[in-house]
Amino acid sequence: MRAPVPGIAARAASVGASPVREILALTARPEVISFAGGLPAPDFFDTEGIRAAYDRVLAEDPRRALQYSTTEGDPDLRMSVANRLCARGLTTEPDDLLVTGGSQQALTLLATALLEPGDVVLVEDPTYLAALQCFAFAGARVVPVPSDEEGIDPAALEELVIRERPKLLYVIPTFQNPTGRTLPAARRAQVAEIAERHGLWIAEDDPYGELRYEGEHAPWIASFPAAADRTVLLGSFSKIMAPGMRLGWLRAPAAMRRACVITKQAADLHTSTVDQAAAARYLADSDLDAHLARVRGAYRDRRDALLDGLGDALPPGSSWNRPEGGMFIWARLPQGHDATALLPVAVAHDVAYVPGAPFFAGPPDPASLRLSFVTHTPDEIREGLVRLAKALAIQAPNP
Repeated sequence: MRAPVPGIAARAASVGASPVREILALTARPEVISFAGGLPAPDFFDTEGIRAAYDRVLAEDPRRALQYSTTEGDPDLRMSVANRLCARGLTTEPDDLLVTGGSQQALTLLATALLEPGDVVLVEDPTYLAALQCFAFAGARVVPVPSDEEGIDPAALEELVIRERPKLLYVIPTFQNPTGRTLPAARRAQVAEIAERHGLWIAEDDPYGELRYEGEHAPWIASFPAAADRTVLLGSFSKIMAPGMRLGWLRAPAAMRRACVITKQAADLHTSTVDQAAAARYLADSDLDAHLARVRGAYRDRRDALLDGLGDALPPGSSWNRPEGGMFIWARLPQGHDATALLPVAVAHDVAYVPGAPFFAGPPDPASLRLSFVTHTPDEIREGLVRLAKALAIQAPNP
C-alpha cells in the first residue's frame, strides 16, 4: 500500500488564484475586446530598439551576458535607473538599488525580509490584487485604510496605526491600481510624517508614474525627509519598456536593501543577466523619453475614448473617475448591480472587465469594476463599449 505524500503548505492552500489572471485566460479568444488586464499595448513595444540592444550585447560581450551575475544587478542598469530617478527629483546612487524580476518580485522580497506571520500590513481600500496575495503568503494580517477619491485618508491612517501597530504600509500613490487615483502631495507629506511619528515601513509602489497624460508630477513619498529612512520604492520596466523582460527594481535604505539581497539569493540568485544587459544597452542607445512621449499620447487618446463612451455603455446612475494617467478607470454600477455576476454575460458578448470585489481587503463593493484602456485602439474601445452596453442592458440588477 502506498502512503500518501505530505500535503502542501497551509499558506499555499489558503491563498486563492488571481481572478485577473483567470479572467485573462477566459478572454484569450482574439474576438474578445478585453478591458480586464493591465496589458501594455504591444503595438508600442520598441521591438527594433530592443532587438538591437540584445544583438549588440550578444555580439560585444556574450561571455558576460550569458554568465552568472551579482545579486544586486547589472551596474550599468542600476546607474541608468539611478540617473532617471535623479532626473525626476529623487537623489539616488546605483548602490541604493536592487534589480528584481519585475516589481512584483521586489514586493515579494520585501514581504519575505520584513514580515513575520501575524504582522499587520495596512493597505489602501481597494488595492492591488497581487499585493494581497503576496501578504497572504507571508502570513500577514491585512487591514484596509479608508480611502476616497484622492486616495488614502491620512486621519484614518493615523488612527489605524495607533490601534493596529502595523509593521508596513503598502501604497500605490500615483495612478493607483485598481482605481487610477493619485494621492495629492499634501497627503503624501502627511503619510510620511505618520510613518516618522509612529515607526513603520512604507512600500511605495510606482509602476505607472511615467504614464502621466496631464497634471503635475507629485513627489515620491520616499523624497520627504520624514520617510526617507523608512520607505522602499518599487519600480518596473514592464509599463515603459516591455513586460516580457520581467525587470524591476527596489530602492531601499541600506539595511533593508541588504536583507532583500539575501532574500533574493535564496529565491533565484540574480535576475537574468542577458535581460539586464540588454535593458542597460537599450537605455544607453535609445531615447526612452521620446518613446514614452509617443506612448503617452496614444494612451491619452485611448483613455479619452473610454471616458467618452462610458455614459452610453453603463446603466443610468453609474459613476466613474477620470485619472490623470496610468492604465485604469474605476467605475461603479448603480445600487443592486453585481459586477461579478454580470461578467459572464459580458464575456458572452465578447467583451470583458475586472469586477472590483477582489481588490478589497475588507468588505467589497459588488457594484464596482476596473476598466483598462491601454491595450486596444480607440475604435476597438468604442466597439467594446457597444458590446458592453448590450450585455448590461439585458441583465436586470439584483433585487
